[in-house]
Amino acid sequence: MEKGLLIIISGPSGVGKGAVRRILMEDKSLDLAYSISMTTRPMRKLEQEGVDYFFVDEATFNQHVAAGDLLEHASFVGNQYGTPKAYVNQLRSEGKNVLLEIEVQGAKQVLAKCQEDGDSNLVSIFLIPPSMAALEKRIRKRRTEPEEIIQARLKKARSELSDKYNYQYIVLNDIVTRAADEIKDILKNEIAKRSV
Repeated sequence: MEKGLLIIISGPSGVGKGAVRRILMEDKSLDLAYSISMTTRPMRKLEQEGVDYFFVDEATFNQHVAAGDLLEHASFVGNQYGTPKAYVNQLRSEGKNVLLEIEVQGAKQVLAKCQEDGDSNLVSIFLIPPSMAALEKRIRKRRTEPEEIIQARLKKARSELSDKYNYQYIVLNDIVTRAADEIKDILKNEIAKRSV
């Protein structure tokens, strides 16, 4: 069986990665499996354990890092995030196209690892906001974080935007449905290329 694609969707915090991902996951023709990340951050309203994230404490997370169980891991505004390696490999070996919705720091690790392993079954997409003002508005609309965290996210976002050129595709997230449609087209082309 053909190994599934590893699809990275990244971009600054608040750019709308989750909203785009939810639309993509509805398209059954893409044969997507969502790679659920592990995090030490508290669960937000409407989030579910094992659906949005695997929520763990700091000690458990650090055990996984030490054991080399994570494809990537990053610390972001006081919380840790990581992608369980075995989970991703299992899905890809079943022929699923695995979608990673990850922070820029983590995406860099995955891109480097794939290059190292010679894994070319990879598609990397960077989501950009229409403007920094629009990004700030999205982050504030969540109403889940104190001002110092919001400022940290915005500062980090400004520096992360320069990383967009390390990705195969850059997609503007002005309207979520439009951005999702553009990504669907990209993925359909990439899937078609590999099935030739």
